[in-house]
Amino acid sequence: MSSQIQEIKDDKVLDTRGKLCPMPVIEASLVMKDLISGHVLKVLATDPGSKADFPAWAEASGHRLLKQEAKDTIFTYWIQKG
Repeated sequence: MSSQIQEIKDDKVLDTRGKLCPMPVIEASLVMKDLISGHVLKVLATDPGSKADFPAWAEASGHRLLKQEAKDTIFTYWIQKG
């Protein structure tokens, strides 16, 4: 029996590494306005506060946080536009 890992296709990537709160969420909000409903924005961040900020922002904005992961000091979020 094989295990399959489903990849999430991102339509746009936003690199906010090195920026502090609230800039990653503000920049993601601006980029999200240009995406079509259902498209996925991948965000790279280094601000530890983003771990709480992105899930809260996605829910409050009507978007869907599909996945989040942390590797070393880089946090990655896949957010689907609602």
